[in-house]
Amino acid sequence: MPGRIGAVSGLFFGFAFGMGGIGAALLGKLVDLTSLNFVYHLCSFLPAIGILTAFLPISIPQRSKRRPPTID
Repeated sequence: MPGRIGAVSGLFFGFAFGMGGIGAALLGKLVDLTSLNFVYHLCSFLPAIGILTAFLPISIPQRSKRRPPTID
């Protein structure tokens, strides 16, 4: 979507705030089912999950094996 910076940023932030709202609702339900202390401990591991992404393999795009068209 070249030239649609505003539209893309609006979609991105709308999605991010929507996911945050859903996450807050789910964590609230989890607090109701367990305890606030449990959810605090659970949320303390979330940054560690993000740090683990540094160990994911790096994907290198492969070159296409197609030959360029020839003119006969």
